[in-house]
Amino acid sequence: MTATPVSSPYRNLDFSARVRPLLAERWQTLPLKQICCELKSLANSQKRAVECLSDPDPIRIIQNPKSLSMALNTSAKNPKKVCLFYSAETRALAERVAAESDAIELRSITWRTFEDGFPNLFISNAPGIRGQHVAFLASFSSPGVIFEQLSIIYALPKLFVASFTLVLPFFPTGTSERMEEEGDVATAFTLARILSNIPISRGGPTSLVIFDIHALQERFYFGDNILPCFESGVPLLMNRLQQLPDSDNISIAFPDDGAWKRFHKQLQHFPVLICRLFVQKFGKATNELYASRRETLEDVML
Repeated sequence: MTATPVSSPYRNLDFSARVRPLLAERWQTLPLKQICCELKSLANSQKRAVECLSDPDPIRIIQNPKSLSMALNTSAKNPKKVCLFYSAETRALAERVAAESDAIELRSITWRTFEDGFPNLFISNAPGIRGQHVAFLASFSSPGVIFEQLSIIYALPKLFVASFTLVLPFFPTGTSERMEEEGDVATAFTLARILSNIPISRGGPTSLVIFDIHALQERFYFGDNILPCFESGVPLLMNRLQQLPDSDNISIAFPDDGAWKRFHKQLQHFPVLICRLFVQKFGKATNELYASRRETLEDVML
């Protein structure tokens, strides 16, 4: 008994004509990608390279794979654009930052409040930042402005952005990082936990940039859903000091031992003054200034 072969209804169809509209749908927001695929039919078998670019015509079927490398070289010359949002207090700083680079595009937020005082916020042109690299320049200068900025910080990564970076120049609760007795509340850990719950964007966890945090061990207060990056403004201070006419006659004064331990390695080329606070027998607090001149140590009582 002989089995009769079954003919497939798709045997003579060429699917290459349907690949383009299927791939082109909603790919305008994706970054540069490359797909090498093989389109087959029983009558024809060939390989084509599919190039995906974020332009009005994002999908191109390239017959010659060599042209793909040429397209990649052209796209690599285009700098990465960053959409920079800012708080009401950091507007002037954001404008100065944007003026330094053509790759930074300022975006605005409408900061309003309802009659009861709670925030009424609006992100302008929110669909326009899909697939873009987004940053927010924050300022936690007082507890009253933290909530409204957190509302924006939590909302931006959910707008299908390629990546999200939070720039927090000053970490306000950094000095409250430890407990000296039972009942003390380490608010630095509290704020770190709040920032650790920022939603993950399409590109992964949020990058958190903080300048000159009080203690480097506060890095471990943050969770795994955020990537803290600690920067320092000391190199800028060094450059400014070297430009002064009397740069050879400068001493660096630290308010306490903690500040000296934190920054003395970056300022080791200058004479150092360290203020220490101690309590005498009768409970009177006295400041003591130690002057270290590299070769000699002088104790001066204030």
